[in-house]
Amino acid sequence: MLYEILKPLAIFLFKIFFKIEVKGKEKIPKKGRFILASNHTSVLDPVVLGVACPRRLYFLAKEELFENKLFSLLIKTLGAIPLKRGSSDLKAIKKALTLLAKEKPVVIFPQGTRGRFDEVKKGVGFLAKRSNSCVVVSKIIGTEKILPKGRKKLRLGKIKVIFDKVFYKNENYQDFSLKIFERIMSLD
Repeated sequence: MLYEILKPLAIFLFKIFFKIEVKGKEKIPKKGRFILASNHTSVLDPVVLGVACPRRLYFLAKEELFENKLFSLLIKTLGAIPLKRGSSDLKAIKKALTLLAKEKPVVIFPQGTRGRFDEVKKGVGFLAKRSNSCVVVSKIIGTEKILPKGRKKLRLGKIKVIFDKVFYKNENYQDFSLKIFERIMSLD
């Protein structure tokens, strides 16, 4: 219920403070499971994806975000799944697979953390292969200027969100993860 209240509020606020352009929304399945893989340059990115995507999304999020009890309650209620970074977090993987089996879309940021592009995490390919889910890729442009890493004050600006689909063609999940990330970065 909280999600149903906060999403229209977020859409309203984004229309007032930011010019948000969404391309490729028709590539998002209207029903059924999918994995949404996106770049990640700002703490605003999960909210932006929630505003841009017509479906309710569930996010894999670093476990450190759950340390504050009140914030943890909020993001869990909104669909965040705690993920231990740097390990194969079986609990988070099982939760994501369960959501996908229930036809719920799961969001993952293949670069693992905001702003880093040096290493692509393999979880997105693994989840796609294991759950037999299609992958919708997304590139968010502009949030890195509105709320850059380390900054606490928002700036006004334009945000562009581009969606596309990537199809699995018998690659191993590591190669597929790299293909997904390369496709994200090529979107304009």
